[in-house]
Amino acid sequence: MLTRSRTLAALALLAAATSALAGPPATLTVKILSLNDFHGQLESPGTFRARATDPAVPAGGADYLAGYVTAAKAANPHTVVVSAGDLIGASPLVSALFHDEPTIEVMNRIGLDFNAVGNHEFDDGKVELRRMQRGGCHPSDTTNSCRGAEVGTPVPFEGARFDFLAANVVQRRNGDTLFPPYGVKTFDAGGRQLRMAFIGMTLKDTPQIVSPSGIKGLAFMDEAQTVNALVPRLRAAGIEAIVVMIHQGGVQTGTTADINGCEGGLEGSPIKPIVAALDGAVDLVLTGHTHAAYNCQLPLASGRLVTVTSANAIGRVLTDIDVTLDRRSGDVTAVSAVNKVVDRSNPAIVPSAQVAAITSAYKTIAAPVANQVIGAITRDVPNTKDAACNMPAGDLVADAQLAATAPADRGGAQLALMNPGGVRSPGFLFAGSGVGEGDGNVTYGEAFTVQPFGNSLVTLTLSSQQLKDVLEQQFPNCFGQTSFARVMLPSQGVRYEWDHAQVCGGKVRNLSVQLPEGTVTVVDAAGTVLEPTRPWRVTVNNFMADGGDAFTVFKGGSNRLGGGQDIDALVSYMARFKAPNPPYDPAAANLGKPRIVRLDAGTSCP
Repeated sequence: MLTRSRTLAALALLAAATSALAGPPATLTVKILSLNDFHGQLESPGTFRARATDPAVPAGGADYLAGYVTAAKAANPHTVVVSAGDLIGASPLVSALFHDEPTIEVMNRIGLDFNAVGNHEFDDGKVELRRMQRGGCHPSDTTNSCRGAEVGTPVPFEGARFDFLAANVVQRRNGDTLFPPYGVKTFDAGGRQLRMAFIGMTLKDTPQIVSPSGIKGLAFMDEAQTVNALVPRLRAAGIEAIVVMIHQGGVQTGTTADINGCEGGLEGSPIKPIVAALDGAVDLVLTGHTHAAYNCQLPLASGRLVTVTSANAIGRVLTDIDVTLDRRSGDVTAVSAVNKVVDRSNPAIVPSAQVAAITSAYKTIAAPVANQVIGAITRDVPNTKDAACNMPAGDLVADAQLAATAPADRGGAQLALMNPGGVRSPGFLFAGSGVGEGDGNVTYGEAFTVQPFGNSLVTLTLSSQQLKDVLEQQFPNCFGQTSFARVMLPSQGVRYEWDHAQVCGGKVRNLSVQLPEGTVTVVDAAGTVLEPTRPWRVTVNNFMADGGDAFTVFKGGSNRLGGGQDIDALVSYMARFKAPNPPYDPAAANLGKPRIVRLDAGTSCP
């Protein structure tokens, strides 16, 4: 008879033998953490709600982002961290003042693996973007570049330890991509090496929304065609798992605002037809650009549903994805994704002290510039739009640009037009910030947050007909515009009406411009241009002057005169409202609001 101890030993041997015969598990789970549209937001941008009915929690911040990544890697060593574009550009002062070197240095320490280029990666041009990858000091700004000795990072600037990916950005001179089209991660699956490809790209319409001078010599190819051409190449290399990271996206329709919802199936969004044209070999699509959050299942060209996600923006959300790989074939057998708020109150997350220290050190260096009070306001001047697309913050910016270029020796501008995408959230807030400037006071740092692009001003001459045409070009699919409306913000003295129900070319009515000698009607109530050849001196930023946002009419402007920086114009204008002068009142009667009037029955800015 077997003793109890011998019985237990025999059972243990049997279990071990059974386990040996069974071999390793049939699958391997890879964790992907994805973000998009980070825009150099090293500090928390405030609170955020996962759903409209949820309580707001403190969210974001690079230190907590690092904490979430560390926790994920501790739970699963097979973890990949990726970004779907706009990692840099349109950044707060703490990153932008230093040419976004802080963001690259922080992402190196967080452990980012790949970043698909977005349109804002090209804000300072392709040469500067290459420096972001390769490292080295800024070629002309010796003051604000390579400050690593003061913040604990290498000198000279180390460059990105992760890869920029640009599958659809081609150099015309030789046909090569600007950066690698894809990156590959290899995972040890018990003696077998499994590989996963990450294809990265920006939207093909990038040339319409960045300064042409910065992308000269580059071609931006169709997104789906680019991916589909790469699939046979990857398959030939034995790679079965394919992730697409694309800086293009969509928005949910509806009101629940669930970051894991997919209301409306992203119908009408530019990402949906792109996904619908993708090869059936694609296993996951990570998107961005629209600063939205969603978690969808959308059909590929084959009809098979694929997971399509987006993680909101500025570091408030991470998409946490488990991808199951078959150990034998390397195929993806399952994908499970969930959008998670980067919750700073989560007790399970330990923020990175190293990342926090780097951010804090850069903030200290920037403080003398950032904390200067440049003016005051009587109430919030937000960047929200009404149904006619009036935007209080945009009005202020347009007025500042007109004031800077109205003198005869600075352009002789009679009006200014500001693109809405160039006026960033949240606008100018009345409540004092954490630096203690006091309610109503506006600091340089706050102004820079609204105007972070470093554009220069350009004053050019348009005829009355061209002025009418460029206003018509604001509307979707009109005169070469894309499928989005881009209603510009006019300066003080400009007033016009528009009717979205009318055909292109007939939407703008009753356009008038107030001059010192009186008000001039440019377009009458019927939409007729009264003096088609009359010249107007118009100020826009250099992005717009070069045809940005598909405003090609500006490219036909004559007698161009370059001006100062947009942020300098804003600072100079706000000095008029600095104590002891009265503060800026966005509702003041002399500002002539509303400047844009809508005639059709629409209830929101298109």
